[in-house]
Amino acid sequence: MFEFTSPVKDLIEELKKVPGIGRKSAQRICFYLLRADKQHAVDLANAILEARERTFFCSVCNNITTTDPCEICTDGQRDRKKICVVEEPFNIYSIERTGLYKGTYHVLHGNLSPIKGIGPDELKISGLLDRLGRDDFNELIVATSPTTEGNATAHYLSERVRAFNVKVTRLALGIPIGADLDYVDSVTIAKALEGRIEL
Repeated sequence: MFEFTSPVKDLIEELKKVPGIGRKSAQRICFYLLRADKQHAVDLANAILEARERTFFCSVCNNITTTDPCEICTDGQRDRKKICVVEEPFNIYSIERTGLYKGTYHVLHGNLSPIKGIGPDELKISGLLDRLGRDDFNELIVATSPTTEGNATAHYLSERVRAFNVKVTRLALGIPIGADLDYVDSVTIAKALEGRIEL
């Protein structure tokens, strides 16, 4: 049976580890990089290394940053009474593109998934509870995806924050059921933010 030469096979295997990239996509990317100008491949490799070496998680909200605290956490124009809880750092940028939300964020780095062995201890929930106990928030917006795992996470969070004097809301319907927040267009996210409901 035919197999690619070792360096090509290794590159395909590494590309397959990226979420959303299967074997066929990995092969297409691999052969694109092999045909492209060598400098393009070098620039891509350098960009990956630089991003990996220079970025880390904000000690306040867990967003990806090069400064600590991050730019959002240190922005004096932000509404410090509101905190929006998202699953992943890229969800912040989806919400920011709407231009409607001016509060703070907290990134969980995933959602509850017993099947995958992800419980509350694997998420950044304790930091959220610390912030709620320390700072004076009047609204917590749960912006988890409307999937089974996202709904379970939203329910768990609403139960955990009952002890705090904070209104808990969830993004309104309008985001397709089963969709990841990162794939939803800005207009739909904007409508969901405007129509959020209390849990």
